[in-house]
Amino acid sequence: MRVSPRAVGLLAGVALDAAFGDPRRGHPVAAFGRAARGLERRVYADARVNGVVFTAVLVGGAAAAGWAAQRAARGDAATVAVTAAATWAVLGGTSLGREGVIMADRLERGDLDAARARLGHLCARDPAGLGADELARATVESVAENTSDAAIAPLLWGAVAGVPGLLAYRAANTLDAMVGYRDARYANFGWASARFDDLVNWVPARVTGLLTAACAPGTDAWRVLRRDGARHPSPNAGRCEAAFAGALGVALGGANVYHGRAEDRPVLGDGPAPRVRDVRRAVRLSRTVTLAAAVLAAAVAQGRRT
Repeated sequence: MRVSPRAVGLLAGVALDAAFGDPRRGHPVAAFGRAARGLERRVYADARVNGVVFTAVLVGGAAAAGWAAQRAARGDAATVAVTAAATWAVLGGTSLGREGVIMADRLERGDLDAARARLGHLCARDPAGLGADELARATVESVAENTSDAAIAPLLWGAVAGVPGLLAYRAANTLDAMVGYRDARYANFGWASARFDDLVNWVPARVTGLLTAACAPGTDAWRVLRRDGARHPSPNAGRCEAAFAGALGVALGGANVYHGRAEDRPVLGDGPAPRVRDVRRAVRLSRTVTLAAAVLAAAVAQGRRT
Protein backbone atom coordinates (compact mmCIF):
# COMPACT_ATOMS: atom_id res chain seq x y z
CA MET A 1 0.00 0.00 0.00
CA ARG A 2 1.31 3.42 -0.96
CA VAL A 3 2.05 5.59 2.06
CA SER A 4 0.35 8.98 1.90
CA PRO A 5 2.87 11.85 1.72
CA ARG A 6 0.31 14.02 3.50
CA ALA A 7 0.22 11.61 6.41
CA VAL A 8 4.01 11.47 6.59
CA GLY A 9 4.23 15.26 6.36
CA LEU A 10 1.76 15.74 9.21
CA LEU A 11 3.71 13.39 11.46
CA ALA A 12 6.99 15.06 10.49
CA GLY A 13 5.50 18.46 11.34
CA VAL A 14 4.38 17.16 14.75
CA ALA A 15 7.91 15.89 15.34
CA LEU A 16 9.38 19.28 14.39
CA ASP A 17 7.00 21.05 16.74
CA ALA A 18 7.87 18.64 19.55
CA ALA A 19 11.59 19.16 18.98
CA PHE A 20 11.70 22.91 18.43
CA GLY A 21 8.36 24.49 19.34
CA ASP A 22 7.47 27.75 17.63
CA PRO A 23 10.22 29.47 15.62
CA ARG A 24 11.77 32.18 17.79
CA ARG A 25 12.14 34.62 14.91
CA GLY A 26 10.24 35.17 11.69
CA HIS A 27 7.18 33.16 12.74
CA PRO A 28 4.73 32.99 9.79
CA VAL A 29 1.76 33.54 12.11
CA ALA A 30 3.32 36.79 13.34
CA ALA A 31 3.80 37.91 9.74
CA PHE A 32 0.17 37.05 9.03
CA GLY A 33 -0.88 39.09 12.06
CA ARG A 34 0.99 42.13 10.77
CA ALA A 35 -0.69 41.77 7.39
CA ALA A 36 -4.07 41.47 9.10
CA ARG A 37 -3.47 44.67 11.07
CA GLY A 38 -2.53 46.46 7.88
CA LEU A 39 -5.71 45.35 6.15
CA GLU A 40 -7.77 46.23 9.22
CA ARG A 41 -6.54 49.82 9.05
CA ARG A 42 -7.78 50.01 5.47
CA VAL A 43 -11.18 48.32 5.72
CA TYR A 44 -12.27 48.80 9.32
CA ALA A 45 -15.75 50.14 10.00
CA ASP A 46 -18.23 49.38 12.73
CA ALA A 47 -20.20 47.12 10.40
CA ARG A 48 -20.49 43.38 9.92
CA VAL A 49 -20.09 43.56 6.15
CA ASN A 50 -16.61 45.06 6.52
CA GLY A 51 -15.69 42.27 8.92
CA VAL A 52 -16.96 39.67 6.46
CA VAL A 53 -14.74 41.12 3.72
CA PHE A 54 -11.77 41.30 6.12
CA THR A 55 -12.18 37.67 7.17
CA ALA A 56 -12.82 36.35 3.67
CA VAL A 57 -9.80 38.09 2.16
CA LEU A 58 -7.38 36.89 4.82
CA VAL A 59 -8.64 33.33 5.26
CA GLY A 60 -9.10 32.96 1.52
CA GLY A 61 -5.63 34.34 0.92
CA ALA A 62 -4.11 31.87 3.38
CA ALA A 63 -5.94 28.97 1.72
CA ALA A 64 -4.81 30.16 -1.72
CA ALA A 65 -1.19 30.38 -0.55
CA GLY A 66 -1.45 26.85 0.81
CA TRP A 67 -2.97 25.59 -2.42
CA ALA A 68 -0.18 27.19 -4.47
CA ALA A 69 2.53 25.72 -2.23
CA GLN A 70 0.95 22.26 -2.37
CA ARG A 71 0.48 22.49 -6.11
CA ALA A 72 4.11 23.51 -6.62
CA ALA A 73 5.36 20.47 -4.72
CA ARG A 74 6.49 17.92 -7.30
CA GLY A 75 6.66 14.36 -6.09
CA ASP A 76 6.14 12.71 -2.75
CA ALA A 77 9.29 14.04 -1.09
CA ALA A 78 8.39 17.64 -1.88
CA THR A 79 4.83 17.11 -0.67
CA VAL A 80 6.11 15.68 2.60
CA ALA A 81 8.46 18.66 3.04
CA VAL A 82 5.82 21.29 2.30
CA THR A 83 3.24 19.60 4.54
CA ALA A 84 5.75 19.19 7.36
CA ALA A 85 6.80 22.85 7.17
CA ALA A 86 3.20 24.06 7.15
CA THR A 87 2.26 21.75 10.01
CA TRP A 88 5.18 22.97 12.10
CA ALA A 89 4.29 26.58 11.34
CA VAL A 90 0.68 26.29 12.49
CA LEU A 91 0.98 23.91 15.45
CA GLY A 92 1.26 25.36 18.92
CA GLY A 93 1.02 22.29 21.11
CA THR A 94 4.62 22.33 22.31
CA SER A 95 4.55 26.03 23.09
CA LEU A 96 1.26 25.54 24.93
CA GLY A 97 2.84 22.84 27.07
CA ARG A 98 5.88 24.99 27.77
CA GLU A 99 3.69 27.86 28.94
CA GLY A 100 1.83 25.48 31.22
CA VAL A 101 5.12 24.26 32.69
CA ILE A 102 6.33 27.84 33.20
CA MET A 103 3.13 28.62 35.10
CA ALA A 104 3.56 25.44 37.17
CA ASP A 105 7.14 26.38 38.03
CA ARG A 106 6.18 29.87 39.18
CA LEU A 107 3.18 28.70 41.16
CA GLU A 108 5.17 25.93 42.83
CA ARG A 109 7.77 28.51 43.89
CA GLY A 110 5.01 30.70 45.27
CA ASP A 111 5.98 33.54 42.94
CA LEU A 112 2.47 34.81 42.29
CA ASP A 113 3.57 38.12 40.77
CA ALA A 114 5.57 36.27 38.12
CA ALA A 115 2.69 33.86 37.51
CA ARG A 116 0.22 36.72 37.11
CA ALA A 117 2.57 38.44 34.68
CA ARG A 118 2.83 35.24 32.61
CA LEU A 119 -0.87 34.37 32.46
CA GLY A 120 -1.39 36.63 29.44
CA HIS A 121 0.63 34.15 27.37
CA LEU A 122 -2.18 31.64 27.85
CA CYS A 123 -5.42 33.63 28.03
CA ALA A 124 -6.97 37.10 28.14
CA ARG A 125 -8.17 36.77 31.73
CA ASP A 126 -7.35 39.65 34.06
CA PRO A 127 -4.77 38.21 36.53
CA ALA A 128 -4.93 41.07 39.04
CA GLY A 129 -5.67 39.77 42.51
CA LEU A 130 -5.80 36.10 41.51
CA GLY A 131 -4.41 33.69 44.08
CA ALA A 132 -2.48 30.50 43.40
CA ASP A 133 -5.52 28.28 43.01
CA GLU A 134 -7.31 30.75 40.72
CA LEU A 135 -4.18 31.04 38.60
CA ALA A 136 -4.02 27.24 38.50
CA ARG A 137 -7.66 27.06 37.36
CA ALA A 138 -7.07 29.65 34.65
CA THR A 139 -4.06 27.67 33.43
CA VAL A 140 -5.85 24.32 33.40
CA GLU A 141 -8.83 25.80 31.55
CA SER A 142 -6.56 27.46 28.99
CA VAL A 143 -4.54 24.29 28.45
CA ALA A 144 -7.75 22.32 27.93
CA GLU A 145 -9.29 24.74 25.43
CA ASN A 146 -6.07 25.45 23.57
CA THR A 147 -5.26 21.78 23.17
CA SER A 148 -7.97 21.85 20.54
CA ASP A 149 -7.13 25.24 19.03
CA ALA A 150 -3.35 24.83 19.00
CA ALA A 151 -3.01 21.17 18.05
CA ILE A 152 -6.04 19.01 17.35
CA ALA A 153 -7.90 21.39 15.03
CA PRO A 154 -4.97 22.18 12.71
CA LEU A 155 -4.05 18.50 12.50
CA LEU A 156 -7.59 17.50 11.54
CA TRP A 157 -7.88 20.26 8.97
CA GLY A 158 -4.49 19.29 7.58
CA ALA A 159 -5.63 15.67 7.33
CA VAL A 160 -8.76 16.48 5.31
CA ALA A 161 -7.59 19.53 3.32
CA GLY A 162 -3.80 19.41 3.25
CA VAL A 163 -1.69 22.56 3.32
CA PRO A 164 -4.62 24.85 2.40
CA GLY A 165 -6.54 23.48 5.38
CA LEU A 166 -3.60 24.00 7.72
CA LEU A 167 -3.03 27.62 6.72
CA ALA A 168 -6.69 28.57 6.46
CA TYR A 169 -7.43 27.16 9.91
CA ARG A 170 -4.57 29.02 11.54
CA ALA A 171 -5.64 32.22 9.76
CA ALA A 172 -9.20 31.86 11.07
CA ASN A 173 -8.05 31.13 14.61
CA THR A 174 -5.61 34.05 14.59
CA LEU A 175 -8.27 36.48 13.38
CA ASP A 176 -10.62 35.36 16.14
CA ALA A 177 -7.89 36.11 18.69
CA MET A 178 -7.24 39.50 17.11
CA VAL A 179 -10.72 40.89 16.44
CA GLY A 180 -13.22 38.35 17.76
CA TYR A 181 -13.58 39.80 21.24
CA ARG A 182 -16.90 41.29 22.30
CA ASP A 183 -15.77 44.87 22.92
CA ALA A 184 -17.11 48.08 21.44
CA ARG A 185 -14.63 48.21 18.57
CA TYR A 186 -15.09 44.64 17.39
CA ALA A 187 -18.69 43.82 18.30
CA ASN A 188 -19.67 44.16 14.63
CA PHE A 189 -16.39 44.12 12.74
CA GLY A 190 -15.19 41.00 14.56
CA TRP A 191 -18.48 39.10 14.24
CA ALA A 192 -17.51 37.21 11.08
CA SER A 193 -14.10 36.18 12.43
CA ALA A 194 -15.61 34.96 15.70
CA ARG A 195 -18.42 33.02 14.04
CA PHE A 196 -16.13 31.49 11.41
CA ASP A 197 -13.73 30.36 14.11
CA ASP A 198 -16.65 28.72 15.95
CA LEU A 199 -17.56 26.91 12.74
CA VAL A 200 -14.10 25.53 11.91
CA ASN A 201 -13.58 24.41 15.51
CA TRP A 202 -16.95 22.67 15.92
CA VAL A 203 -15.77 19.19 14.92
CA PRO A 204 -12.21 19.46 16.33
CA ALA A 205 -13.48 20.50 19.77
CA ARG A 206 -15.69 17.44 19.97
CA VAL A 207 -12.91 15.20 18.71
CA THR A 208 -10.71 16.70 21.45
CA GLY A 209 -13.32 15.76 24.04
CA LEU A 210 -13.56 12.21 22.72
CA LEU A 211 -9.79 11.78 22.52
CA THR A 212 -9.42 13.11 26.05
CA ALA A 213 -11.88 10.52 27.30
CA ALA A 214 -10.09 7.80 25.35
CA CYS A 215 -6.70 8.87 26.74
CA ALA A 216 -7.99 8.91 30.33
CA PRO A 217 -9.69 5.53 30.86
CA GLY A 218 -11.06 4.89 34.29
CA THR A 219 -11.86 8.56 34.88
CA ASP A 220 -15.07 10.57 34.63
CA ALA A 221 -14.01 12.27 31.37
CA TRP A 222 -16.72 10.71 29.20
CA ARG A 223 -19.49 11.18 31.75
CA VAL A 224 -18.64 14.82 32.44
CA LEU A 225 -18.17 15.52 28.72
CA ARG A 226 -21.67 14.24 27.98
CA ARG A 227 -23.30 15.97 30.93
CA ASP A 228 -21.49 19.33 31.03
CA GLY A 229 -19.97 19.87 27.59
CA ALA A 230 -22.86 22.01 26.35
CA ARG A 231 -23.10 24.17 29.49
CA HIS A 232 -20.24 26.48 28.54
CA PRO A 233 -21.23 29.73 26.73
CA SER A 234 -18.79 28.84 23.95
CA PRO A 235 -20.12 26.23 21.50
CA ASN A 236 -16.72 24.52 21.52
CA ALA A 237 -14.62 25.30 24.60
CA GLY A 238 -16.98 23.49 26.94
CA ARG A 239 -16.35 20.14 25.26
CA CYS A 240 -12.62 20.40 25.88
CA GLU A 241 -12.87 21.79 29.39
CA ALA A 242 -15.53 19.31 30.51
CA ALA A 243 -13.50 16.34 29.28
CA PHE A 244 -10.36 17.65 31.00
CA ALA A 245 -12.31 18.31 34.19
CA GLY A 246 -13.58 14.74 34.27
CA ALA A 247 -10.19 13.28 33.37
CA LEU A 248 -8.37 15.28 36.07
CA GLY A 249 -11.10 14.89 38.70
CA VAL A 250 -11.53 18.65 39.15
CA ALA A 251 -14.24 21.25 38.60
CA LEU A 252 -13.65 24.06 36.12
CA GLY A 253 -15.59 27.27 35.66
CA GLY A 254 -16.63 30.10 37.94
CA ALA A 255 -16.11 33.84 37.99
CA ASN A 256 -13.64 35.27 35.45
CA VAL A 257 -12.75 38.83 34.48
CA TYR A 258 -11.94 39.68 30.85
CA HIS A 259 -10.93 43.24 29.88
CA GLY A 260 -12.66 44.62 32.96
CA ARG A 261 -15.87 42.64 32.33
CA ALA A 262 -16.87 39.90 34.81
CA GLU A 263 -18.33 36.61 33.59
CA ASP A 264 -19.73 33.80 35.73
CA ARG A 265 -19.09 30.53 33.91
CA PRO A 266 -21.03 27.34 34.70
CA VAL A 267 -19.16 24.74 36.73
CA LEU A 268 -17.95 21.74 34.71
CA GLY A 269 -17.08 18.58 36.62
CA ASP A 270 -17.68 17.24 40.11
CA GLY A 271 -14.32 17.48 41.85
CA PRO A 272 -12.62 20.26 43.80
CA ALA A 273 -11.26 23.34 42.08
CA PRO A 274 -7.83 22.79 40.50
CA ARG A 275 -4.79 23.20 42.69
CA VAL A 276 -1.26 24.04 41.68
CA ARG A 277 -0.37 20.35 41.42
CA ASP A 278 -3.03 19.89 38.73
CA VAL A 279 -1.29 22.19 36.23
CA ARG A 280 1.40 19.67 35.33
CA ARG A 281 -1.24 16.93 35.13
CA ALA A 282 -3.17 19.02 32.61
CA VAL A 283 -0.03 19.57 30.53
CA ARG A 284 0.72 15.84 30.47
CA LEU A 285 -2.85 15.08 29.42
CA SER A 286 -2.68 17.71 26.68
CA ARG A 287 0.49 16.14 25.29
CA THR A 288 -1.08 12.69 25.30
CA VAL A 289 -4.20 13.92 23.52
CA THR A 290 -2.07 15.73 20.93
CA LEU A 291 -0.13 12.55 20.22
CA ALA A 292 -3.37 10.63 19.80
CA ALA A 293 -4.65 13.32 17.44
CA ALA A 294 -1.48 13.08 15.36
CA VAL A 295 -2.04 9.36 14.90
CA LEU A 296 -5.70 9.95 14.04
CA ALA A 297 -4.84 12.70 11.55
CA ALA A 298 -2.25 10.51 9.84
CA ALA A 299 -4.81 7.69 9.60
CA VAL A 300 -7.38 10.04 8.06
CA ALA A 301 -4.83 11.35 5.57
CA GLN A 302 -3.76 7.80 4.72
CA GLY A 303 -7.35 6.86 4.12
CA ARG A 304 -7.62 9.69 1.62
CA ARG A 305 -4.44 8.42 -0.14
CA THR A 306 -3.09 11.91 -0.76
